Amino acid sequence: MTSTKNLGNDGSFLSRRPLLSDANANTIREHKRAIDVHMHFIPDFYREALASANMASPDGIHALPPWDEEDILDPMDSLQIETAMLSISSPGVHFGDDRKALQLARKVNDAGRRLMDRYPGRIGLFASLPLPDVEASLEEAERALDDLGADGVVFESNRHGVYLGDPVLDPLYAKLDKRSAVIFVHPTSPACECSARESKLYPRPMLEFLFDSTRSIADMVLSGVLKRFPNLKVIVPHAGAALPILMERIELLLPLLGKPGESVPPSMREAMRELHFDLAGAPLPQLLPALLSVADIKHIHYGSDYPFTPEDSCSLLAERIASTPILTSADQALIWRDNALELFPRFANPRRNTPLAI
Repeated sequence: MTSTKNLGNDGSFLSRRPLLSDANANTIREHKRAIDVHMHFIPDFYREALASANMASPDGIHALPPWDEEDILDPMDSLQIETAMLSISSPGVHFGDDRKALQLARKVNDAGRRLMDRYPGRIGLFASLPLPDVEASLEEAERALDDLGADGVVFESNRHGVYLGDPVLDPLYAKLDKRSAVIFVHPTSPACECSARESKLYPRPMLEFLFDSTRSIADMVLSGVLKRFPNLKVIVPHAGAALPILMERIELLLPLLGKPGESVPPSMREAMRELHFDLAGAPLPQLLPALLSVADIKHIHYGSDYPFTPEDSCSLLAERIASTPILTSADQALIWRDNALELFPRFANPRRNTPLAI
């Protein structure tokens, strides 16, 4: 079939292709259908909150993509996704006002729980936190994990300049570490613009999201977060962004961070074996081989990035993963589902969630 072109919501051109071919859809079916750790939801009230904050076109994209909870299962079924872990994407819930940020975080997390109840076994939730307000985030993390039954929390790569290695976050990491919580990291616009000209030309998801993820995860590792809080399970988006390529350079230059009499900074090479990674975006043909050379295959997960990546593009990207010769059948089983079940065992035998009155 001859492909045509359509404009993605981030302003980039994406190939329009048919949904998964029968052969590669069967590859996914053979592995008990996929668990998607990188899918988003956009409730109407969240869209309205962005518009009220003059952020209806966040991160330089033209507009938020359409999303409707009434047909949320349709793209999941087309893409052979059994369960989707939903999260709010960039720019998160904090637009400058601490009180409003906590209110919006509570509202989106309550909405996520209602989706879990409406579609039992099909929906999981990474709860939003009103960072950089750490005290309010401590409160909301406890409510979301203990009362709502969220499957983890989502951190933007930075929130108003607070990156993931900042010690101000340690009380929150300590609380999450005690629960062996999953932290799903999502990229956002960097805290400072490198070039006013470039920021006008290129939507941040095209380049800056990847750089900000790399910057923030490197900060998290090198500042010792994973050493101090070893029970955290951190999912890095987009196949690790630039980290698989830059890991050896970072490792080579670690001595520059040390001072006489101080311990050696944490190893980036070791951290890459501990971190988890999703395959949202375009990991093939270049990035996935690099990731496989430095990461643990048991820590790599499927991610679609729907609806910010349109359904037909999700299909094309999933087909590339399902058909790549660099993954064995056993690797495929791990990536599509089995690795995620290690993090979220409740989906091994999906049962109706305990209803919650909100």
